[in-house]
Amino acid sequence: MIKNIIIASNNKNKIREMKSKLNPFGFDIVSQREAGYDIDVEENGTTFRENALLKARALYQLANKPVMSDDAGLEVDFLDGAPGVYSARFCGPDATDKDKYNKILELMKDVKDESKRTARFVCTICYIDENGTEHFFEGKCEGKIAFAPQGDNGFGYDPIFLVGEESFAEISEEEKNKISHRGLAINKLLEYLRDTK
Repeated sequence: MIKNIIIASNNKNKIREMKSKLNPFGFDIVSQREAGYDIDVEENGTTFRENALLKARALYQLANKPVMSDDAGLEVDFLDGAPGVYSARFCGPDATDKDKYNKILELMKDVKDESKRTARFVCTICYIDENGTEHFFEGKCEGKIAFAPQGDNGFGYDPIFLVGEESFAEISEEEKNKISHRGLAINKLLEYLRDTK
């Protein structure tokens, strides 16, 4: 039996990652727009968990079907965890990905010691099942901030986030899905879904 899950997102990159991980296991993932819902929830939570829950609850109230949402961001230790939950709007509403990662690089231009450039990507998924029960799954990927952008793949802060010597923008999507914060959170969700299918 195929299980349909609506994602509280229209972010095509995020949806592609979710589909590539979950579709092979019999889960049909559709965006909120594909499902006929056009909502824009204000992400005013102070944690990834709160923001994921806000989006999932809003969609579940409309759809009354299984839904999922995630909130994710980059935490840079030198910047006291910034941009964190504000990763998407770090430079204002109209900033490009390039604007955002260049701001990080500018803030860290005097940090020459690699050991002080530690950072992590964090993702929290909220899944609300057909009964309205809320479940949370978190993934983290530790790395460092590069001194300059590297690679042409990926999106968001990927070009400046190093795992080993390579950035998220230099590895394949398949490799990234194995180790990324979102990939790890989806694995936990998938494990739960397969146990309850």
